Amino acid sequence: MADAPVKGPSSYFPSIEKKYGRSIAEWQALVRQNLPGKHMDLVSMLKTDHGMGHGHANALVAHTLATAKN
Repeated sequence: MADAPVKGPSSYFPSIEKKYGRSIAEWQALVRQNLPGKHMDLVSMLKTDHGMGHGHANALVAHTLATAKN
């Protein structure tokens, strides 16, 4: 049986790593350094300071904040 496709924010991770040249762990550490912060403020930081596209930034922040709550 084939593996199920990755869904949700983490489905963006391979393209984020390829396009922006950092591992997801590095990006998540950067987001965590800016906590506490509102979701959209963190997205804006990634877009403005690191040139990340909105969809990639939003997925990264959403996943990072969701895992921080666990």
